[in-house]
Amino acid sequence: MQFAGLRLTTVSHASLIVGTMPMLLALSSALFLHERLKVVESGALLGSGLGALLIALSKTNVITGPQPTSRGDLLVFISMLAAVVSILITKRLMERYDSLQITASMIVLGTIFLVSWVMLSQPWRFRFSPETWTALAAQGLFATAGAYLLWNWGLARVPASRAGVFLNLEPLTGALLGVFVLHETLGIKGNPRRSDDHCFRGLLQ
Repeated sequence: MQFAGLRLTTVSHASLIVGTMPMLLALSSALFLHERLKVVESGALLGSGLGALLIALSKTNVITGPQPTSRGDLLVFISMLAAVVSILITKRLMERYDSLQITASMIVLGTIFLVSWVMLSQPWRFRFSPETWTALAAQGLFATAGAYLLWNWGLARVPASRAGVFLNLEPLTGALLGVFVLHETLGIKGNPRRSDDHCFRGLLQ
């Protein structure tokens, strides 16, 4: 669902939408896991989430390149809600099971469900370029298996709401990669002809 949303929006927009996840995770942890954050931590999460949401919903921030769509933003947001539910379930499961066992089970079961969906919805494809296979291998090894293993290992040792604070790094990292790697341009509303340097400073503001 997240990848489908990325096809219809920009990396910068998607990253900023995901920026609301720490706030939702903190609220969900308080409701379902009975965790509590300090007032300062709660204020920081609320401010970062609202700021990311306002930026993401502003159509004027992406001034060059592909334009984001409401459908793409919605798909990314729904995938983020699913991730929050996954974190809460994982936190409960790791009270009884090891983080490595949980991570392996998640990846294996996810692969089975995804392959089944692909087999029912579209024909198989195996002819890809070497660059594509390299990217897929890196995605599977580092961004999926490695990232989930490290996340679950840390989640087993800290409250879910506190772990969610570190998710604030994702919007910043995604926005910077969108600007410097994919050449997406972010700027200040009402001034669409600013240089990339001005746009980057506007992003940081």
